[in-house]
Amino acid sequence: METAEKYRALTDDLRRTESVAVAFSGGVDSTFLLKAAKEALGDNVIALTAQSVFFPGRELAGAKAFCEAEGIRQIVLETDILQIPGLRDNPSDRCYHCKRALFRKFLETARENGLAAVAEGSNVDDDDDYRPGMRAVAELGIQSPLRRAGLTKAEIRSLSARMGLPTWNKPSLACLASRFVYGEKITEEKLSMVERAEALLSDMGFGQVRVRIHGRMARIEAMPEAVARLAERDVRERITAALRSYGFAYVALDLQGYRTGSMNETL
Repeated sequence: METAEKYRALTDDLRRTESVAVAFSGGVDSTFLLKAAKEALGDNVIALTAQSVFFPGRELAGAKAFCEAEGIRQIVLETDILQIPGLRDNPSDRCYHCKRALFRKFLETARENGLAAVAEGSNVDDDDDYRPGMRAVAELGIQSPLRRAGLTKAEIRSLSARMGLPTWNKPSLACLASRFVYGEKITEEKLSMVERAEALLSDMGFGQVRVRIHGRMARIEAMPEAVARLAERDVRERITAALRSYGFAYVALDLQGYRTGSMNETL
């Protein structure tokens, strides 16, 4: 099926729901889904955004700005995510427990606002990685319209560019908990360390980047073309000094570079 046909299938699918609450993080996929839902359903769509220590503050600001610019009603739900039993211990199925708690809250909010369904933005490429959160999506009956339409990440970026969405070339996002090796306790302090480190690298022009945390060591993953610059003396000294001031004892550069789900490689 051609990309344009997939988009028509997506909007037709959304129209059949009659009204929908979109789980909205401000990333590439959820922004595209929210825009498509707005096109298909008009005012019968709202954005639901979870505010928690797993969600970088600058991303929340961007999500709010997009909804305001598009005239889309947004409900921001403050969530004490680390109070979910066992989540701080970061088990290998952490994402399942987190998604289940968040989406149950989203379903409740959707019902309170008279909306027929809750939709999330996973695409068909997400099937290639270990994503226990998708089990929660299936159990709770959360809709995944982009997957149903057969849309890939590349197609979503292409369509986003044609639609003039500012996220079309935005680096891929994932919650801050994904930076922790499984079994390492998640704390507010360490989440803040990771968030500040990634914000610094982003401000320095390193777009697609991850700072994985192993105890007090930061392992930086960047795109292959960025590795040489990261290794330049003045750059690495600036990064090392900053990350040490944030609380890291060691700073390492991963020679394999950026890849999604690298913490799953030990499973």
